[in-house]
Amino acid sequence: MRTLIVTSFVSLDGVVEAPGGEPGYRNSGWTFQDIEFDPAAYELKGREQDETTALLLGRVSYEAFAPVWPTMEEFAGYNAMPRYVVSTTLQSDDERWPATILRSLDEVAELKQAEGGPIAVHGSATLARALTDAGLVDRYHLLVFPVLLGAGKRLFSQADKDKQMLRVLESETYPNGITKLVYDVVR
Repeated sequence: MRTLIVTSFVSLDGVVEAPGGEPGYRNSGWTFQDIEFDPAAYELKGREQDETTALLLGRVSYEAFAPVWPTMEEFAGYNAMPRYVVSTTLQSDDERWPATILRSLDEVAELKQAEGGPIAVHGSATLARALTDAGLVDRYHLLVFPVLLGAGKRLFSQADKDKQMLRVLESETYPNGITKLVYDVVR
């Protein structure tokens, strides 16, 4: 079975919305504002690109990434791997960044059962919440930023569900206040 990894920049209060500067959110770009850049804090992001073998995205993130990521040299690994988009509304993939469209979480579960290596979920807050609630996530790669943002899309839903235990695989806090947390889901 393939490992499904949700990777995210997250504020201390759980917000994942618009970390890179996407329009429409009042705190847009919060990962780059007022926090000193420390390359060591982002080592995990480079490792993810080397270790994952496919990308899984929600429609909104796919539509935001498709015009940009193919031109970014630092994402050459991601651009070369298969991409999957979970959407009930997307009519076709973007020819600039081809992807296979999955129409349900059942299809994601089938993808996890197929041969292959880890699958990474980038951005895609709505999808990440749905995958978590469905019990499909195997690991979390979180870079927790020392900010409180208040309102915004959250990484985790407020669904009333049974407790889910996590096992810490890695943790480190960097001089700029970012904390790396890598958890496996305990089954």
